[in-house]
Amino acid sequence: MRYNEAAFIGQQRSRAAQMKLFDYAGFAMLTYTIKKSPKDDGFLPVGEGLFVSKAIYENNIIIYLTDEEGYAKAQTKPMSIIEGEKIFEKILSDDMKVFDGELKTI
Repeated sequence: MRYNEAAFIGQQRSRAAQMKLFDYAGFAMLTYTIKKSPKDDGFLPVGEGLFVSKAIYENNIIIYLTDEEGYAKAQTKPMSIIEGEKIFEKILSDDMKVFDGELKTI
């Protein structure tokens, strides 16, 4: 797929994830919208799947919404671990699945 096509589709998918994460956290940044194709012959949009993941950095946590391959589509700002865990649990209670693999972030 050509870059501009992948970027357009990926941007739509990532914006939807950003808005969903915004509803939970009050702030969300767009991250990945495209990825290289597995055969390295072009680009692909981030996947349609929506999973939640988290990463702890010292005394802060960031919550991510990812595709099925772990590409972060949206992320929160760094926040306290207690606050982040509450948001993470709320997302899980709404039946979103956890992505447990390698997280790909910016």
